[in-house]
Amino acid sequence: MNTGPSIDEGQALIDIDFLPLDRVPDLKGRWTDLESRADGSFFLSWLWVGNWLEKLPRRARPHLLIARREGWIVGLAILCPRTIWRFGFLRTRCWFLHETGDALFDRLFVEYNGILADQSCAEAVKLACFRWLDRTLADGEELILGGLEEEAERAVRRVAAESGDSVQLRAADCAQWVDLDLVRRGKGGYRASLGRNTRSAVNRAAKLYAERGAVEFRVAESVEEALADFALLEKMHQARWSARGQAGAFDNPAFRPFHHNLIEQGVPTGAVRMCRTSVGGATIGVLYNFVHRGRVLNYQGGFAYEQDNRLKPGVLSHVLAIEDALARGESCYDFMSTPSGHKPLLSNAQAPMNWIAVGPDRMTRQAEAMLRQAAAQARQACRKVRRELGQLSWHRPAGF
Repeated sequence: MNTGPSIDEGQALIDIDFLPLDRVPDLKGRWTDLESRADGSFFLSWLWVGNWLEKLPRRARPHLLIARREGWIVGLAILCPRTIWRFGFLRTRCWFLHETGDALFDRLFVEYNGILADQSCAEAVKLACFRWLDRTLADGEELILGGLEEEAERAVRRVAAESGDSVQLRAADCAQWVDLDLVRRGKGGYRASLGRNTRSAVNRAAKLYAERGAVEFRVAESVEEALADFALLEKMHQARWSARGQAGAFDNPAFRPFHHNLIEQGVPTGAVRMCRTSVGGATIGVLYNFVHRGRVLNYQGGFAYEQDNRLKPGVLSHVLAIEDALARGESCYDFMSTPSGHKPLLSNAQAPMNWIAVGPDRMTRQAEAMLRQAAAQARQACRKVRRELGQLSWHRPAGF
């Protein structure tokens, strides 16, 4: 694919180019210039995208989609092609938006994904880009769009409805956050805005920890301090996942070097914020947060859990980070999409965030949808059996 027909979005014709990335000069300059005119997320910033490109697997062949209006770049996105085999026998050629199709590498977890678009014409640019891709992709090819922000998903679904393509929902989730301006309009601060039971649990945990010594919340002031906090986060995070018999994020070999680069570049500018919560000098929690245009995004955390479930290192760490963001005058503390029990209790706003695939409604995609549904039902049945077995073992009679 290369230059295609212009797309008429009413205001002016939008021209699209689609080129292998190695044929694009000064990508950083082009990207940062558009970023200054766009309202993109942290995951569409050059800090994230530039580091992601630097760590791409060798087999990835990234292509750059460029949208221009009257000669000005108004839209940018990176797509990687990959042929995948689903369920071992369904062969599909796919294009991944800001992902590679390598399941392990993609565990860097992009969210709020979409097209970086000039805010003066963002809706038109997103529609034009997805229309061009829909018209230009070879017959049978699919778009894999993970962690989409709402406006991008609306554009995709509108284009699919126009063309007759099907949209498969591969994973449904929602991002949850604390609207800090809403908290400011209330009385008594953030803790007063929580539900009674949650507020009691937070205050009880803080009191129990305070019996051990002073509770301290500290933001790393240097790259060296931030990297030390990140190493401690890794240790606590991996211990938690290993105890569950599951692989943690750090089992991805690209994870550590990618984030070391991100921390080294982002801490001096304030775009990366490492937060450590300590009690009596002992660390109970580390939060790895991004800061983008007044929005704090919680990306990862590591916590020192104990048998006493009244001690809530994760919840208390987040509460202290939220109160810190309030004091800094920031607008939002975003937990993003990863499900966790404390997030709905600590949040006051949410929006859907979905992982979808778009392509022609052919028999292989219908078969895949049926197999995916069957697999999901099987997993649900297995979870139910495990819960029932757990209840049986818990209530078994003495001497059984």
